[in-house]
Amino acid sequence: MASRKEEKEQRKRERLACERELEAAAKRSRRLRTVGGGVLAVAALAAIAIAVAAGGGSSGTSSTAKPSAQLAASARAAGCELHSYPNFGQEHTTAKVTYKSNPPTSGPHNPVPANDGIYDAGGSPAVGNTVHALEHGRVEVQWKPGLPAAQIAQLQSAVNAQNGGRHALVFQNQTGMPYQVAATAWQHLLGCPRFTPAVFGAIRDFRTSYTDTAPEKIP
Repeated sequence: MASRKEEKEQRKRERLACERELEAAAKRSRRLRTVGGGVLAVAALAAIAIAVAAGGGSSGTSSTAKPSAQLAASARAAGCELHSYPNFGQEHTTAKVTYKSNPPTSGPHNPVPANDGIYDAGGSPAVGNTVHALEHGRVEVQWKPGLPAAQIAQLQSAVNAQNGGRHALVFQNQTGMPYQVAATAWQHLLGCPRFTPAVFGAIRDFRTSYTDTAPEKIP
């Protein structure tokens, strides 16, 4: 078992990593449309500070119960797969992690969560940051590289139209997932091999079911 001194050193390393990530994020010139603008950015920074101060690794877990009948029906109509997984861990780390689902649904992750919003192709957050966002109750909608621009725009608009894009991220997948489109929440995955109009309904019901169901509910 780690000594108190080792735990303090680990906490210090996580805090320093967080500060470095925040400084780097401030300098990046990517185009990111976030819901709520500056107010939400301040809230995100506050959430990061809370999570770092707490040291991460909350012991809570979200439910792996069967999806609702509505979600199951809309996923089936869209030809999508629904999966629920165990909690594969919540520790903070800056090391590379091999995740047990693709896209990831839980596991050790970077101390800094990715911000809510819509990311352009090529500007996706790092995987460790997106997993941390899942732990905060976010739903992430991802498209496979190569999806036509018109369909990407439709996907972005559909997510933003539901509750103003609340607690959602939309970005290009960076893990080589086997789906054209996928949505993830903490311990849950909706994977769609084909992009069809019915996918929008499946994503809508997935968000309704799993937004803010993760161990750490951060505004």
